[in-house]
Amino acid sequence: MSLFIVLAGILLLFVMIIKKLNPMIALLITAIVTGLFLGMPAPKVMASVSSGIGSTLGSMVMVLALGAMMGKLIEDSGSAKKIVFILIKLFGKRNIQWAVLLTGLLVGIPLFYNAGFVVLIPLVFAIASATGLPKLYIGIPMAAALSVTHGFLPPHPGPVALAAIFHADIGKTLLYGLGLSIPIAILAGVYFPRLIIRKDTLSIQNGYILTEDVNLPSGLRSFSVALLPVLLIIAGTIGTAVHVPQLVKPIFVFLSDPTAALLVAVVITILVQETGIAKTMESCVEGVKSIAMIILIIAAGGAFKQILVDSGVGETVKLLTADLNLSPLFLAWLITASLRITLGSATVAALTASGIVLPLIGANAPPELMVLSVGAGSLMFSHVNDTGFWMFKEYFNLSLKETFKTWTIMESIVSVAGLLGVLLINLF
Repeated sequence: MSLFIVLAGILLLFVMIIKKLNPMIALLITAIVTGLFLGMPAPKVMASVSSGIGSTLGSMVMVLALGAMMGKLIEDSGSAKKIVFILIKLFGKRNIQWAVLLTGLLVGIPLFYNAGFVVLIPLVFAIASATGLPKLYIGIPMAAALSVTHGFLPPHPGPVALAAIFHADIGKTLLYGLGLSIPIAILAGVYFPRLIIRKDTLSIQNGYILTEDVNLPSGLRSFSVALLPVLLIIAGTIGTAVHVPQLVKPIFVFLSDPTAALLVAVVITILVQETGIAKTMESCVEGVKSIAMIILIIAAGGAFKQILVDSGVGETVKLLTADLNLSPLFLAWLITASLRITLGSATVAALTASGIVLPLIGANAPPELMVLSVGAGSLMFSHVNDTGFWMFKEYFNLSLKETFKTWTIMESIVSVAGLLGVLLINLF
């Protein structure tokens, strides 16, 4: 009976999202209504809501805020654009897809998906115009790269929130996520468009020129700043896992904490900017403003997660699936993918699924891999109820059929390949 109530709650959430109600409000209403119908006393429902919000945001809100500051500083300084120009020059005309793909990965690590898309889309169009190549041939690698970083790599909101809920090590999650992201981005971003775009449209024009702004920062500074948070977290994680002198051990322990690593990265980035402290502080404020609603949605998702945990629904799912002889990681992906197809939002789907699949974590499903499995499921089959679908459609001026054949299939490739990669990692 409890599962039917949860399904009814998810249906309620779906209806409210279809009616354009704000996802934060929709998630809070769903959490409270579901808790009450599951037989929880009203005071316990509200206590679970408060507990879920606190436990979810407590360990991640500063990571999200500092990550947003970092992304905005990189965007406003011109470092993202400089990386694009350097990689295009490095790879040349014939390998332009690889340049755009790597750009998307590098820019996508510090920037959230929407921000990365908006920053890179003018450059994608400029490259397509200068080379005579189809926009989709250039644009799909960019979208695929941003998608995998959004689904698999901290400090993006989804992976960070899931890591907090599942008590996963963010450093390990980042390392596993990087191992998945690169081959998946190549598969979905390079080889997929080559299959669907006619070869006779792929002739490169002579006189390929892309004008670079002389006021952009140096290449060394641009790459260093963009990759600094990731490098610090990875260094800290590796340093705590291997034998190092006891004197420097606390430094690695400090850097392995994502909040500390991002704080160090933000301070260093502010110091190397040439625009002055006042301007960089404005960028930091604007960065946090841009993710305020995302943080609130995650908080409400945490409330719904806690209702599902405290009501015992997760344990019910665990008992029902115990005899199915299926991998918990596959079950987590399947549940999240079903919610993604139903609800549209990747973040909402992942957070809703987290409360259901939390009890499945164990020896056969480490928390870090559960984060990636749920992240992969949250990217499955994006369609008309997803804002990313419409953003891709409108920017590339596609019909609905064309958007399904390009964006939706690309997202599905990323999702299924992510699941297969997680299962492969789990074997070792």
